Amino acid sequence: MKKHLSPAKHPPPPPPPPPGVPAPGGDVTVQQLNELLSDGSGFYSLPTQHFNEVFPRIYVGNAFVAQNTMRLQKLGVTHVLNVAEGTSFMHVNTSEEFYAGTGITYHGIRANDTEQFNLSAFFEEGADFIDRALAHNNGKGKVYVHCREGYSRSATMVVAYLMLRHKMDARLAVATVRHKREIGPNDGFLRQLCQLNEKLSKEGRLNGEVGRLKSR
Repeated sequence: MKKHLSPAKHPPPPPPPPPGVPAPGGDVTVQQLNELLSDGSGFYSLPTQHFNEVFPRIYVGNAFVAQNTMRLQKLGVTHVLNVAEGTSFMHVNTSEEFYAGTGITYHGIRANDTEQFNLSAFFEEGADFIDRALAHNNGKGKVYVHCREGYSRSATMVVAYLMLRHKMDARLAVATVRHKREIGPNDGFLRQLCQLNEKLSKEGRLNGEVGRLKSR
């Protein structure tokens, strides 16, 4: 469990500056990713907003907005990816039927926010859905990726998407999302991102550029 500072007493630290992302090369470690996510003292900030646009037309957010169809429509959201589908307290009980008649396309992934859960098994599935969402309406689609808090599961999925489809190194992908929203994937998910980084690196599918974020 990540150690949190109280937002009321401790303002969240500024996001790590993109130019400070370590240059690609070598293995990426969970510790390196945690350093990008925390304030340097091992503390992590909870999200201060219900949602944030973390990449053009990709929103990461919580259940509150996911269940407010009027809010989603006002944002222009065309697709919703629920990375916490289920009926328990730690899940969000939405479905295709929930969004029926709204014009919003839904996809659900039944993920648990535990270090033991293999979220990487759904990375490609999630990335494919995000791709389809962004291509919608001649490239004008918007996708809302959420879990319960918009902090761990959904953030991990978007980081994996940036690695798979934009060839970002894991550190740059994490910093890209953290630059726009306070996030804190559990260490198991971070380990899976490190493994994905190693796989993509071996396959030559990472572009090695760390300056992309500055131009966005």
